[in-house]
Amino acid sequence: MNHLNSSKEIILIAAACENNVLGKDNQLIWHISEDLKRFKRLTEGHSIIMGRKTFESMPRALPKRKNIILTRNENYEAENAFVAHTIEKALVLTGDDPSPFIIGGGEIYSLFLPFADSIELTRVHKNFEGDAFFPEIKNTEWRLVATEKHHSDNDQTFTYSYLTYKKINKI
Repeated sequence: MNHLNSSKEIILIAAACENNVLGKDNQLIWHISEDLKRFKRLTEGHSIIMGRKTFESMPRALPKRKNIILTRNENYEAENAFVAHTIEKALVLTGDDPSPFIIGGGEIYSLFLPFADSIELTRVHKNFEGDAFFPEIKNTEWRLVATEKHHSDNDQTFTYSYLTYKKINKI
């Protein structure tokens, strides 16, 4: 369990390509409808923590979730979302949610990685150019516990895999 609040399982959820690119110019590079459906299924009913740029890249706060924005801007306000200025405050805002999700972007994933317990990663099996990156998953700290591969088809041009990692507890 994480060091900030041992009663919660903090989960990073992301889609990144082989070279860890998440996006470019504050936009996703690919559109995988099955992955978006999975994201919705996993995160609905939970708190989601994201950075300001990620929030601003969406048309609105995501429904059926408690949207929490982590930003250094002390004056930032957002409709239908809570604003926090520290990791600790963001986690306090999750209330009694036992499994808050961290949904990006790159800086936010890097901030929460040391405190995360699980990673739900959609790995797009291709390289892209971008300016936002998912942090490196070190096999000395994380164990791959589940893999589900999806091949390209008529609707989807990319092969991708759902990868679930659990933190290796150091005792």
